[in-house]
Amino acid sequence: MNRTYPKILRNRKKRIARRLDPKRAWSDQPAPIMTASNLHYEMAEKGRAINCGGLGAVHLMVNKLGLPSEIDRRLFLLKKHLPYHESDHVLSLAYNALLDGVRLEDIELRRNEEAFLDSLGAQRIPDPTTSGDFTRRFDEPAITELMEIVNTVRQRVWKQQPRGFLDEAIIDTDGTIAGTSGECKGGMSLSYKGIWGYAPLIVSLANTKEVLYLVNRPGNVVSHDGCVPWIDRAIALVKPHAKQVLLRGDTDFTLTGELDRWDRQNVRFVFGMDAHPKVVKLAQALPEQEWQPLERLPRYELATAPRTKPDNVKEEVVRFKGYVNKVLVGESVAEMEYQPGKCAQAYRLVVVRKNISVR
Repeated sequence: MNRTYPKILRNRKKRIARRLDPKRAWSDQPAPIMTASNLHYEMAEKGRAINCGGLGAVHLMVNKLGLPSEIDRRLFLLKKHLPYHESDHVLSLAYNALLDGVRLEDIELRRNEEAFLDSLGAQRIPDPTTSGDFTRRFDEPAITELMEIVNTVRQRVWKQQPRGFLDEAIIDTDGTIAGTSGECKGGMSLSYKGIWGYAPLIVSLANTKEVLYLVNRPGNVVSHDGCVPWIDRAIALVKPHAKQVLLRGDTDFTLTGELDRWDRQNVRFVFGMDAHPKVVKLAQALPEQEWQPLERLPRYELATAPRTKPDNVKEEVVRFKGYVNKVLVGESVAEMEYQPGKCAQAYRLVVVRKNISVR
């Protein structure tokens, strides 16, 4: 970086700070504050601007980590490289998504931008039709191998982090709905929300919000469908770098047949559990002194004075129309030991009891 750049940036920040100084006393202004009326635009012959200047730094980092060479060494989808390698295609698609591209056609905008090509040191990048042909060469093993390639490079990044970076690796697992307007998409189906598309499984590292595995599935499958092998892959991936592994998921991922096995691997877990009759009966049998008031943490910290709560217009309409109105009055919490039918041992179960006023 040029030595003058930090000085230029500091001066710019100072000028902006002076212009936006909240302590400045303003008087009544006779005219609007936006007064520009005589603007001139010039095109530089040598200097060029780019709206994604940080991409060059991203590409330098990618090369330093060895991702392109790892892709070309382990992913074999092209018989000849005329002129693109597998890494060229993968990075072109990734950078298109990184720059808010939502379809393959958006690549055409980038490949016609000279400053963009120069920032990557590329003579050219694949056009949308060539990229589409490349994506159709993927089968399931190739997609899995690409995810493992990224995870191999990801571990190099983890090794460079400070000590204690992954004292406890938190693995989140969830399903989502990815809708599509296409009519000829293979494997698509109708979700429970009436949305045509897919229901991908996402296994992520909550500590850094990195997606470790992304598995596409038809839109009508349940959230936990086929999740166990991918959770096991994620555990094996983070375990060499973490002192403790914690699994998290909602009620769909309380797979009681797997809990003992994960526990034997010294893997902790926090899963939701449906209030089925057996659990409800056990909770109702708890002595009243076991229940403690539940005080939830605030969603965020107030940086200023608290504001007056606005009127609940929705509730007023519900009352006026005479609809059933449910209001949460309070919550209490208790703990108990619970052994699911498929488990050989009991586990700690935290039960939340809600006091709801129904009018």
